[in-house]
Formats: sequence, C-alpha cells, structure tokens
Amino acid sequence: MEKLDQQIPPRPFDHVNTTTSAAHSTATILNPRDTYCRGDQLDILLEMRDHLGHRKQYGGDFLRARMSSPALMAGASGKVTDFNNGTYLISFTLFWEGQVFLSLLLIHPSEGVSALWRARNQGYDKIIFKGKFVNGTSHVFSECGLTLNSSAELCEYLDNRDQEAFYCVKPQHMPCEALTHMTTQNRKVSYLTERENGLFHRSKVGVEIMKDGKHIDVAKCNKSEKIEEKCQVGMKPPVPGGYTLQGRWITTFCNQIQFDTIKMNDCLKGKLIYLLGDSTLRQWIYHLPKVVKTLQFFDLHETGIFKKHLLLDAERHTLIQWKKHSLPFLTFQLYSLIDHNYIPREIDLLSGDKNTAIVITFGQHFRPFPIDIFIRRAIGVRKAIERLFLRSPTTKVIIKTENIREMHIETERFGDFHGYIQYLIMKDIFKDLNMGIIDAWDMTIAYGTNNIHPPDHVIGNQINMFLNYIC
Repeated sequence: MEKLDQQIPPRPFDHVNTTTSAAHSTATILNPRDTYCRGDQLDILLEMRDHLGHRKQYGGDFLRARMSSPALMAGASGKVTDFNNGTYLISFTLFWEGQVFLSLLLIHPSEGVSALWRARNQGYDKIIFKGKFVNGTSHVFSECGLTLNSSAELCEYLDNRDQEAFYCVKPQHMPCEALTHMTTQNRKVSYLTERENGLFHRSKVGVEIMKDGKHIDVAKCNKSEKIEEKCQVGMKPPVPGGYTLQGRWITTFCNQIQFDTIKMNDCLKGKLIYLLGDSTLRQWIYHLPKVVKTLQFFDLHETGIFKKHLLLDAERHTLIQWKKHSLPFLTFQLYSLIDHNYIPREIDLLSGDKNTAIVITFGQHFRPFPIDIFIRRAIGVRKAIERLFLRSPTTKVIIKTENIREMHIETERFGDFHGYIQYLIMKDIFKDLNMGIIDAWDMTIAYGTNNIHPPDHVIGNQINMFLNYIC
C-alpha cells in the first residue's frame, strides 16, 4: 500500500487548465529515419504540457502506446517509461514489416489518476450486495457487503487464515447458514468532486497525442531471427511479450507451437484442468468444445451462467472445470454461493500432479473496491500456490492477467486505471514463482480489443499460449 501511495501522490488542481492536455503535448521520434528495419527499436520522447501550454513538472499520466498495421491484422503494445518530470520515453519494437501506424493515448491526466486512486480507496459502498437466505419454501433478501455500517445483528462469514471477511444483515427467523445466493447492483455514489469528474468526460478519455495518424515504413533488411527456447512455465514475459500478425498471437520470449485440433487432443489427453476466475476465463470453457468436438458439457444440475461448468471427454480422460472466484463477484443475476470458495481454498482441495493444470484470473470484479481487498486475495493465492508446490511441484499453474475493457464506462468504478494497478500488483506478487503467465493486458492492447470479453479469436490465442505451457 505504501509503495503504491508513493507512486500515485495527490495532485490537487484548481482548474482543468493546469491538468495534462493531449493537444498541447508533443511527441518526437528520436533519430528518425525514412525506413526502419524489422527488429529495430523506435523511441519517442513525449513532453507533456497543460491546457495553457506550460510544461508539466511531474509524471503519473495514464498512457497507452500501440503500434498497428490494420491491413496485416497486426498490433503490439509499446513500453512507457515515466521519468517523473513531465517527460516519457515510449519504446516500440518493430516486429513486422510494412506500413506501421503509431498511437499514443492519454487515457487520464495525472491529476485524474490521483483522484481515481483516492476515490477508490475511500469507500467499500460503490456496490450493493443482496444475499438470498432460504429456509424451506420461504426466502428473504438481506443487505450484505465487504464491510457494513449497520447497528443490526450481522452474519459474519470469516476466513481467519486468509483474513477474508464478508457480512450480511441477519434476517429475522433465519440462521446465517441459510445464505445461498447473491446478486449485486451499482450504488449511486461518487467520491470524486465535480471538478475531478469533469476529467472523465467521454471527450477527455483516451485522447490521441500522435497527430495526423503518424506512420512509418518498416523493411525486412536481412536480419536473422534467433530462435528462442520452447515456451514453458517459469518464464517471465517482457513488455511487450509478443505481437499479433494476421490475427495470430506470436510470443517474442519463447518458441510457441500452433495447436491444431489433433495437437490439442493429444495435449489434453489425461489432463485435469481447473479454471478459477471470472467470466473472461469462462470464455475459455465455451471456446474449447467448439474446437475439440469430443469435449462435452456435463450437467451438474445447477442454473445460470455463473454455475460450475464441467467439460468431459471420458474416453481421453480429460476434465476441464470452471468455477467463479467467489466474493466480490458482481452481476445483476442471482448466483449460487454453494460449493464456491475463495481461490486459495479451491487450490488447497487439489492434490495436483504433472497432468494437472490450474488457471487463475481475478481483477475485473475487484476494481470498485479499495485496493487492500485485491492485495490480500493475491497474497492468499500466492501462499496457496506455494503450499501446492510443496505437495506437488510438477502441477502446472498459470496466471492469466486482467485484460483491458471498454474505454467509456464508469471510470470511477470500473475504469482500466484500476485494472492497470492490479496488473502491476499481480506481476509483483507472483514474480518469482515457477508458473506461467498469460499477459492478457499486453495481448488485448496489441489486438486493440476494448471489450471486457475479448472476441473469440483472442480467446483462442490465449488458450494456445496455455497449451504451450502445459504440453
């Protein structure tokens, strides 16, 4: 928490004119050339100014750098280095040849970033939780939450080991154990001032800094490519860790195999695969049977789209299961709390072996809450993985990071800045464990998919990366 507070200091402002302006800021290509070679690095110096044209004296702006060639269905993210004095270095690696377009978006000025950080950590009440308590034929709904300001008698659902807590107002004539389902909605509450809120108007989010659709030409130039070793768990992807070309994800830090249906069948034979997370991982379990026709859904007599999903191929002894990551889980739909534990508890239930793989993702549902909730969960998951590796060091564990989502949603509640901080925390907490990382953040910037649920071809490429790690 301290580390993050130092990284994101308060930046109060009296007028929007003193905040960062994309229109007044300048991007300069360093050592420009007429033609570049594939594999070259292209550096851009970014100098930020406010709306009055004055140079900014501090950093902290939330930027997104991307290079793309739409005709080639190609894209990659750029690396942003913040010098904390109003200047930034943007580095692109030129992975493919052709006409390449460069984009630098100012998603939020540093003043907006600081306001979002303060607002995020101020309150737990941006989401309303309603718990359903059932006793025979009667049921009743009651208010629940990660914290509750209520003088009423409370039901406490505590996990002392992992310091997880959830509360509900105790309904009359019902025991606390009668809680079976949950549903959520957004509460009309904001911790931003009116002036701060002005920074998140549609027209001010994700503004292009590179004027006039800047593009460069990249040629092949007989550069030899060094063949990397096969992708395996324990490798840490750099940023960018790959690029898309003709819609395919190509990793740059390891040698990746493309899995066709036959190879996929071979890879999945005898495997037990546990997907623990949110709906961006549920997309995997919907995608797999489209490609591997022998995988069939098994009906567990549960209802709704957030039920436990099970895919089986009895002949090949393949089992793939998806389970939601437990609270906080946000949806208007009623979802069951039966047989759904926090991820660390789910990991503890698996004995593990060389043919077992676990994929974990969480983040999108944590964005509206103070960051300590996310950090605590990430540390709990890390400890559970360490315990798993003691009893079964050969189990494959893969973390899929959060992906980017829609640019124009409720920024205070769900914006990508919150996700980006969580992405950095994830990478930090899991950095030295022998596990695989699928960098969905990097991938979805490269693909340019501003959608909480990336399209099918992106999901297919994530699964391909996963299969490279486990086979």
